[in-house]
Amino acid sequence: MIYRARTVVSMDGPPIDNGAVAVADDRIVDVGRFEVVRRAQGGEAIDLGEVALMPGLVNAHCHLDFTSLRGKIPAERSFADWIRQINAKRRELSEEDFLASIAAGFAEARKWGTTTITNVESVPQLLRRMLPPPLRTWWFLELIDVRASALPDELVEAAMSLGKLTSNWPGGFGLSPHAPFTTSPRLSQLAAEHDVPVTMHIAESREEMQMFRDGSGPLYDLLQSLGRPMNDCGAGRTPLATMLARQQLDERWIVVHLNELTEDDFSQLARGPRFHIAHCSRSGRYFQHSPFALHRLRGLGFNICLGTDSLASNSSLSLFSEMRAVRAAHPSLSAREILEMVTLNGARALQRTGCLGKIAPGCFADLIALPIASAAADLFEQIIEWREPVDWLLTGGIPSPV
Repeated sequence: MIYRARTVVSMDGPPIDNGAVAVADDRIVDVGRFEVVRRAQGGEAIDLGEVALMPGLVNAHCHLDFTSLRGKIPAERSFADWIRQINAKRRELSEEDFLASIAAGFAEARKWGTTTITNVESVPQLLRRMLPPPLRTWWFLELIDVRASALPDELVEAAMSLGKLTSNWPGGFGLSPHAPFTTSPRLSQLAAEHDVPVTMHIAESREEMQMFRDGSGPLYDLLQSLGRPMNDCGAGRTPLATMLARQQLDERWIVVHLNELTEDDFSQLARGPRFHIAHCSRSGRYFQHSPFALHRLRGLGFNICLGTDSLASNSSLSLFSEMRAVRAAHPSLSAREILEMVTLNGARALQRTGCLGKIAPGCFADLIALPIASAAADLFEQIIEWREPVDWLLTGGIPSPV
């Protein structure tokens, strides 16, 4: 099948006017000018009209479990209070509620052009009840042992066993030791020993900094009340330094947030490991976290991608809205650089640069079409300013109207 569009935005070179993408099964086999692709490939052609055809978007961090909590947790006085609120709401939800929330999250993400999503799954046993997901999904199974009865070895072993249930689904799975303040060193070390992607929230809030560096604050008090050993707090070490002292973070790690960094942290990052960073701009704005040091981290060579976080701290799962929030906070970035954060950079974070995030032979046929009004203006600017639901998607080679 050949799909013709006024412009193909491949993210693998300049936009192609009167472009076309040839698809066989779930893969792209050719891309270029329509007449060239048609001559080389033959087959049926579908003219999508005056649209920009581009890769489906990659959401690098999301919690689909909490789609049903949109607008139900007002901004709290402290991050610790918000944790109390979301834990209380979670206790009210049944497995059926979680499954419905995940389904609603998939539908909303797809409506806004997302075709690949990294989902932190807080109820891993739900995988036993699920069918293959409608989007290409990496299931990061959440691990917390701040007050768990199971041993870290048992938690990781159980998660690895559940992850195998996704082996025939589009995407994959990984492990998500939640954060340095909710996981023991042993738990995160065990997660890192397996040959799967790992994601963790690190240095998200001022209260996390206060807890580890100063041994005080609302988050410190909350975790102490839960019986967490607090001997890693109060010695002047930052959350990032605490985590780096536990283990090396390599290319398999997607570190989420990283809002709270000191000059010593930046010095260590300049010398040390290279991991991926998932930035959630609107969630950070909801919590009023410290500004994300995007330019400085990019300058150090870190791969930065975008995520929506959950609807317990965001208003939608739209990566277009996320891109606009990044533009508002960092106006010197070009529109193309921002678009790369939800295409090429997300694919790189998942170690799938050869098959996701761009339109190129061998890549998955995950495409979206936007009826951009005019090709005369900056095409990339028009894309990040897109504010309507996406009404044409191709996921794994299968057309999927939203």
